[in-house]
Amino acid sequence: MFKPTKFTNGKALVIGAGKSGIYCANLLVSKGFDVLLTEQKKLKLNSGLLKKLNKKVETETGGHSIKILLCAFAVKSPGIPNSSAVIKNLKKNNIPVFSETEIALAFIKGAKVFAITGTNGKTTTVTLLNEIFKEEFKKSKHKTWACGNLGKPVSLIANKVKPGDFLAMEISSYQLEDSSYIKPAVSCVLNITPDHIKHHGSLNKYILAKRRAFKFQDKKDFCVFNYADKSKFSKNEIKSKKLFFSIIKNPAINAYLENNTIHLNFKNKTIKLRPPKLHGLHNIENSMTAALMAIAGGIKKQSIQNAFDNFKGVKHRIQTVRNLKGIKFINDSKATNINSVIAALKALAGSDKNIFLIIGGKDKGSSYKPLAPLIKKHIKCVLTIGEAAKKIENEFKNLAPIISAKTMANAVKTAFKEARKNDIVLLSPACASFDQFENFEARGETFIKIVKKLK
Repeated sequence: MFKPTKFTNGKALVIGAGKSGIYCANLLVSKGFDVLLTEQKKLKLNSGLLKKLNKKVETETGGHSIKILLCAFAVKSPGIPNSSAVIKNLKKNNIPVFSETEIALAFIKGAKVFAITGTNGKTTTVTLLNEIFKEEFKKSKHKTWACGNLGKPVSLIANKVKPGDFLAMEISSYQLEDSSYIKPAVSCVLNITPDHIKHHGSLNKYILAKRRAFKFQDKKDFCVFNYADKSKFSKNEIKSKKLFFSIIKNPAINAYLENNTIHLNFKNKTIKLRPPKLHGLHNIENSMTAALMAIAGGIKKQSIQNAFDNFKGVKHRIQTVRNLKGIKFINDSKATNINSVIAALKALAGSDKNIFLIIGGKDKGSSYKPLAPLIKKHIKCVLTIGEAAKKIENEFKNLAPIISAKTMANAVKTAFKEARKNDIVLLSPACASFDQFENFEARGETFIKIVKKLK
């Protein structure tokens, strides 16, 4: 557990000059720490994100010097694997390593933390939950915050959060893996499917990381689970109150769908809600999760329903960009793994083969073969981009026509040329973006920009 008072007289090391590193360094400086920020890549100071860095932070780029071993503790970027030389060196020298999330939460007092993890649906669920909180507190002095892995590091808001505020926090397996202690009032594990296997080393290690979402909770806390994943966690390891959701009704389930209505069973009461108007059953599950977490946190039914009625979804997740000449263009850049693509195809597919699928990017170590039945049934043409293209083309051989488009621009323009009225051009990459783009947002924005220029 990170205890600020334990390290007051020591220097803080922050590894990585991304968003979480920059804002964590600034937070630590604001709390009186001397801070050393190091970055493996050679970067120009006062450029890009480094412009936002507090001038009091000592900065090294282009590698990690011996100075790192003079620090009392370290905070690492979630993208740096624990197998890296710099992390091994720190641990060999008994220098504790923490996550940015854990550091930031240590400085937040009296706020109620709702932590959301899972393979898919995190950003949608966090955003929806925060909209529920906004409805509940729109006439209150308390503020609500959507933060974490969705692009707003917790350290960016830590100095602004007041006692009584509510935090809807997205937390990834990378961040959980690096957290020695995290105790949300309400947490959830939306789903577990193979992802980030290259980083974690195995599915079991990935699941171990996810367990930290509830590991330190006690019987006063709540954790929401997907009923389909109940066998992945031992009852004995969960000390918090368990709440389950499923599309299918079951006596053991606290949230289910019946007659297009979400039913919540909580403390011997049944609450009925109209779901948000979003594509796909996966978004019903996301909505159930947000509702269960809100109810467990004491939020009123009407606030949940108001948020549901007004919610339009999140950018880059099955987002309709344009309808041109009867062809619909859908941006699903947030689909960085197989199961996200499956959810998108199930949500959009009709009875005919009418989807041009743009897929590919930086491979994450999983097979693409689970997509095969849907490719064969619904895909008119596959257009591959990025580093994973060859692997995808080999695994999809003979399932559908394949075009090696290589770039986003070529993929969009080729699909538009070949598509006909009532067809869909869908960007749903099943991969990380880092081979060609800075992040999935940049990939999605590139798709949007190209699509809007089509004539």
